[in-house]
Parts: sequence; C-alpha cells; structure tokens
Amino acid sequence: MQLTVYTANEMQALGEKVAATLKGGELFELIGDVGAGKTTFTKGIAKGLGVTETVQSPSFTIFARYDTKNELEFHHYDFYRLTDPGLVAYDLNESLNNKKAIVVVEWADHVKDILPDQHISVRITSMSEEGRQVVIKGAKL
Repeated sequence: MQLTVYTANEMQALGEKVAATLKGGELFELIGDVGAGKTTFTKGIAKGLGVTETVQSPSFTIFARYDTKNELEFHHYDFYRLTDPGLVAYDLNESLNNKKAIVVVEWADHVKDILPDQHISVRITSMSEEGRQVVIKGAKL
C-alpha cells in the first residue's frame, strides 16, 4: 500500500484505519527521519485501539505499554537513542511473543537483526513541509 498524507490529522487517521484491522501479535517497524510522522501514526494506532492514555514517543524511557479497549496490549518502543540493543532486546522479544500485544517499534533499524521476518514495515518519507509518502508492506489492510 502506498499513499500520500498532507496533515498530522490525516497521518493519525491512517493509524486509526490500520488499527481497525489488528487482532494481536502484529509488529510494526516504523522507518522515517526525525519529524516524518512516526509518532503521529503510532498515536493513531493507539487511538484506534481505544487507548485512553496520552501516547508520546518513549525516546528516553525506550518502552511504554498501554491497555486497549479489547483486552489487547499496545507496546510502543523508540530506539532512537539506542546504539546497542543489549537487555532491551530481551524485553522486545517478550513483547513479540505476547500474542495479545500490538508492537510498534520506532527506529527499528537499531534492532533490525532481532526482528522476525513476519512484520509490517511502514516507511514514511517527507516530500514537503507537510506532505508525506507512506509505504506499508507486509500487511493486507
């Protein structure tokens, strides 16, 4: 799937649309530069899953867990500041083995070697100040 979004609201709405298809056990690898819209997309997924807490990128804490409205869990990782996965790799593996978890990993290139082959890749590329090209692979949405 490839599309263009022009506003933060559209990016969040795309995340909500994607969330409507999720059942648990999905892993999202988010790829994009700083400010591309990875966290905005993630907020849309969380909103679509019924997360009521404020979702922010866990850049300093690396991981955040949220409950959803359908007894699923939403796990959000941000490896921007990570140079070596170390113990975080163990925690990520725990999330990946949790069939009730939807896992979103920002800056997944830092842990690319430990990601399973079966995952959903979301590449967000800035085309202009607001326009973003979004390419989603590995999912039937």
